[in-house]
Order: sequence, then structure tokens, then C-alpha cells
Amino acid sequence: MTVEFQEQHNGKVLWIRLTGKLGKDDYETFVPEVERLIREHGKIRVLMVMEDFHGWGPGGLWEDVKFDLKHFRDIERLAMVGEKKWQEGMAAFCKPFTSAEIRYFGHDELDQARAWIAQDLATAEARASRSS
Repeated sequence: MTVEFQEQHNGKVLWIRLTGKLGKDDYETFVPEVERLIREHGKIRVLMVMEDFHGWGPGGLWEDVKFDLKHFRDIERLAMVGEKKWQEGMAAFCKPFTSAEIRYFGHDELDQARAWIAQDLATAEARASRSS
């Protein structure tokens, strides 16, 4: 499994790229980064891009459930970009485990996913800088 991630929009958006199968070790790598961003910024947004993604290994699925329950209210928006019908179904499956607004996009809609995940952030960032 490969998990790549990077902060965008001053840490308010986390871009995650998933390939292969997600395992327990992958969560040990990126969960501390997600939790750091939540501590620093409060609610965050996540843009998850799945490329040749095959789901979770046995330990990975349990780690995902624990993460979802712990951070139920910490993710404001989740854009899932995928390539297979089951990945679109996964977006619907995730809804009871989070208060985030979730949308699924095909790979050909990556630009729309980026625009949706960043929507209204520039306005909020400008307001925050004026008040500080």
C-alpha cells in the first residue's frame, strides 16, 4: 500500500492518495498527521484520491472504523475521487460514520473535486486574517 498525503490551503485541506490495499501500518503513518492538523485547525477537509485502490487488509479495516468513530465530527468535507463503482458505493457507506459532507467524483472530475473541497475556504481565511 502506498499512502501519500500533503497539506493544502494552509492545513485546512488534507490531500490523500491511496493505492493498493490499506493496512494497519498505513494508519500508523497518516493518522498522527491528520490529528495534528485537527489540533491546529479544528475541522478539516479531506480530498481522497484512489488510484488502483483495492480496499483494506484485515487490520486496515479495523483501524479505519476506529478512526471514523474517534473523528466523527472533525472532518467537515470529504471528497472521494475513484475509478470503480464499489468506490462510489463506499462514499455512501461512510456517511453514518461521520458528520462530514461527502461527495464522490470520478477521476475525470478531479478538478471539480478540488474546487468543491476548497469552496469558501479563501473567504474564511481572509476573514480570519482580518480579525487577528
